[in-house]
Amino acid sequence: MRKRSVTIDGHRTSVSLEDAFWTELSAIAEARGLSLNALVGEIDHARAAPGNLSSTLRLYVLDELKKRTISRV
Repeated sequence: MRKRSVTIDGHRTSVSLEDAFWTELSAIAEARGLSLNALVGEIDHARAAPGNLSSTLRLYVLDELKKRTISRV
């Protein structure tokens, strides 16, 4: 588990995720030409209800990996 600070709309917040999720989020951000902060901000703005940002990020990574898997089939 690794805690990192991210900036969303000019506000810093800490997020705890396992290294595998940070690695995948970084790869997704790079593939989209975004900074990690920009990607996390996008994900944060898109969530339907307020809640745990760490959980939202994990679900985002899971969804992206599922999309990648389905597109290969």
